[in-house]
Amino acid sequence: MTAAPGAPRRPRLRLEGITRPAWILSLVSFFTDLSSEMVYPIIPLFLTVTLGAPAVAVGIVEGVAEATANGTRLVAGRWADRAGSRKPFVVAGYGLAVVGKFLIAIAPVWPFALVGRATDRFGKGIRSAPRDALLADFTEAKYRGRVFGFHRAMDSLGAVGGPLIGLALLWAFPGRLRDIIFMALVPGVVAVFVLRWLPEHRKESVSSEDEDGRPQGKLPGRFYVLLAITTLFMAGNSSDAFLILRSKDLGLATTAVILAYVVYNAVYASASLPAGIISDRIPRAWVLTVGYAVFAAVYTGFALTSSSWAVWPLFAVYGFYIALTDGVSKALVADMAPKELRSTAQGLYSGVAGIAALGASVAAGVLWDTVSPRAPFVLGATCGVLAAILLAVVTLVRPGGRPVAAG
Repeated sequence: MTAAPGAPRRPRLRLEGITRPAWILSLVSFFTDLSSEMVYPIIPLFLTVTLGAPAVAVGIVEGVAEATANGTRLVAGRWADRAGSRKPFVVAGYGLAVVGKFLIAIAPVWPFALVGRATDRFGKGIRSAPRDALLADFTEAKYRGRVFGFHRAMDSLGAVGGPLIGLALLWAFPGRLRDIIFMALVPGVVAVFVLRWLPEHRKESVSSEDEDGRPQGKLPGRFYVLLAITTLFMAGNSSDAFLILRSKDLGLATTAVILAYVVYNAVYASASLPAGIISDRIPRAWVLTVGYAVFAAVYTGFALTSSSWAVWPLFAVYGFYIALTDGVSKALVADMAPKELRSTAQGLYSGVAGIAALGASVAAGVLWDTVSPRAPFVLGATCGVLAAILLAVVTLVRPGGRPVAAG
């Protein structure tokens, strides 16, 4: 059945509200994640096999890398807001990611690789908050959830392609880990090149009140309520490495574990945009609450199961959790923050959450070794349930169910 002459055509793909700058930033994230995920799974092998590092060096390298990223996030957002220009921080951050991988590729010894990995994560810490602030700056408020969901979908598509390309390269070039890291530089360089089309954004004069009548110059109390609940949640959200270790503990082969992780990223990529669109239509806090509950269910499953086949559906559902929380939480923070403090708010939120997650990973390692492989997941499920309950209660006790902002 064809449309009547002169009738407007309905777009087949609903991308209304996604601006050109949002497309550019999403493509940059896609190519950067493609580059990073090509390298990430082989770094432990590169350190221990190629460079002859002890196993403890892997923990030191990753610990320093994550601490660098989280610490930088806390200050980079405020720094960008004070500078009044966010694009230079974004360009520098993605450029440092390329430099970091290059340093890893040429590393003669593992401490040199540590410097490269820290440089890579320093770049991530610098760019993340200003980038998320730019996404909000170039987006109408009514489409904010959709844009952040689209951005996370493109990012996770890179996370799907990266490990698959890495596996193919390992098959084609067995043992040539250094060469594969050099190959991973290509999409990273493409990402930096694409940024040349990103418009410059400078701080504009603003009125004495924000869009909802709130005085400007400081973050609202509801932001700190969200931050406290998120910190509780992240206190049980250990590194995904423990999901991989648990999968191996249940009897899944290494290749199957990597493919299960790819399934997780594929679900994440496909569900992020719909989750963002939904959060534009109902209070975002409700979507976030459901995401916390899904996380608790997945961690409960990993704690209770004794069958390797259960890993596949658990990883798939885990993809829905991240789709319901990652982009939605960034949009929620953007809703709350005054325009001139958006980068500050994003940096504070992601930095505190990252530090809590780092603590959760340390606790998970201790629980794994001293209690049982199930214990980290019991902790995560408990924190997820408590956070979901608190967010639901705080949401429902406020008029209209919008305590921490909605779309």
